[in-house]
Amino acid sequence: MSDSAAGAASAESAGVGGEKKSPRGAPAKANIFARIALFVRQVVAELKKVVTPTRSELWNYTLVVIVFVLVCMAFVLALDYVINKGVFWIFG
Repeated sequence: MSDSAAGAASAESAGVGGEKKSPRGAPAKANIFARIALFVRQVVAELKKVVTPTRSELWNYTLVVIVFVLVCMAFVLALDYVINKGVFWIFG
């Protein structure tokens, strides 16, 4: 785990911004700057986990999307054709 990911994980387990407990036992709300800093640390930690696809994986993903869109277009085209024929049959 990277340093920023470890810091974000420890800050997350300690509560937002490492906040202290109030006298009643409820967590005290951290100030806005501490919450923004925690958010940025967590975003950076998540972005470090992202893996860039290889060229062949990207090609496969692209083909899957294109095929899926074509299948959806064919379904909508067929549905439109059936509804069109039904409307003309009913209303002439």
